[in-house]
Amino acid sequence: MADLELPAAPSVPECAEDGVWLACIECGAAHAPYEEIIYTCPDCESLLEVRYDTYPTFEEFSGSGVWRYAAALPFEASEARRASNGGGEAAGAPFSLPEGDTPLHYVPRLESDVGVRNLRIKHEGMNPTGSFKDRGMTVGVRVAQELGVDRLACASTGNTSAALAAYGGRADLETLVLLPAGKVAAGKVAQAALHGARILEVDGNFDACLDRVQDLADRGEAYLLNSLNPFRLEGQKTIGLEILEEFYADEGRFPDRIVLPVGNAGNTAALYKCFRELVRGGDLAPGDVPKLTGVQAEGAAPMVEAIEEGLEETRRWEDVETRATAIRIGNPVNAPKALPGIRETGGTAVAVSDEAITRTQRDLAEEGIGVEPASAASVAGLRELRDRGVVDDGEDVVCLTTGHLLKDPEAAAEAGSEPESVPNDTDDILAHLAGKRVSGGGLFGRLRRLF
Repeated sequence: MADLELPAAPSVPECAEDGVWLACIECGAAHAPYEEIIYTCPDCESLLEVRYDTYPTFEEFSGSGVWRYAAALPFEASEARRASNGGGEAAGAPFSLPEGDTPLHYVPRLESDVGVRNLRIKHEGMNPTGSFKDRGMTVGVRVAQELGVDRLACASTGNTSAALAAYGGRADLETLVLLPAGKVAAGKVAQAALHGARILEVDGNFDACLDRVQDLADRGEAYLLNSLNPFRLEGQKTIGLEILEEFYADEGRFPDRIVLPVGNAGNTAALYKCFRELVRGGDLAPGDVPKLTGVQAEGAAPMVEAIEEGLEETRRWEDVETRATAIRIGNPVNAPKALPGIRETGGTAVAVSDEAITRTQRDLAEEGIGVEPASAASVAGLRELRDRGVVDDGEDVVCLTTGHLLKDPEAAAEAGSEPESVPNDTDDILAHLAGKRVSGGGLFGRLRRLF
């Protein structure tokens, strides 16, 4: 079972570089961060986590975007700030577009409908390539630079491929993306193609693509930047830092619960690490840690199954299906980090139907927040938990939406209203708007012929 406890006073191993090292979450072995390329523990093959000689505090953060939080990331703040705000890449500086600083929306009608004290939406679709993946890529590609690799690769349901292609292009590195054939939204494929990635369509689902890209990485053919890579999750934990800072600035307290969609469970793992580090740094009391609550689609819910059945690990679902393509994953690789995160914070996990996801996507759009289907799962899950009485009406809740509406324009078109045909005549258009029949073709013409 994973041991994610952080020591109060870290003992820095000899292999550490500038106070940074990799630690196995199972056997505890420490490994050098940049000496060789590793993704899992060479001793026991378990997941790795980035560890530091000191823990961050809010007063150390300055600037904007992801690199505002350089004190909580693997590189020195001085070099990180050179690229913040799109300032270009000096020697040793990160590759930034820039990313982060995403809005924490008020949604008064949804808040009233769901029935909690506060409901806020953290819209990660407002990142440069339209998803939260940019946060991890700016850190991951910086690590690739440190390691001196010349080819990047990922398996993807779409958002990872778009982000990796953009940041790989910025770094002038060859980029490979492996996609499940016919299972990725067109908007995401278009992004990866335009940013110059080589797109390889695999005859299989996302988990099969991840198997293949891991094989490529193991053979030294590419540097893997899926969330199995522990450095990528360091960038994603800045979501949690932003939520805590923004919500506290508005409300004078931290949120009670954060609800998020779950695919590979990288964000769940990253937010839990963010909270553990802040607790050890003294800026977050253990009782103020938000409850991490995961939401999956009914057709792809191995994390929910594990939580509901009290399993120590997830079972791999070979057949997964949901219109929420970004979370159509049957084998979440970060489950060993994410399951303890849900349990230790007092959270839970819930599965929702595709119909509930679509309805919530429409409701968010009516509040002016355009998201892809997987993003709407968070609010749909909150509704389900309110109906079950799991979430109290006095809670402050932040729902994470992970990708922009235009990531999946076909799904958006299906969820939206139908276009209405009208004649090329202003009086007829006004009559149409007033609900009157008009002559001619189009919708009302068809209705007239029917009656």
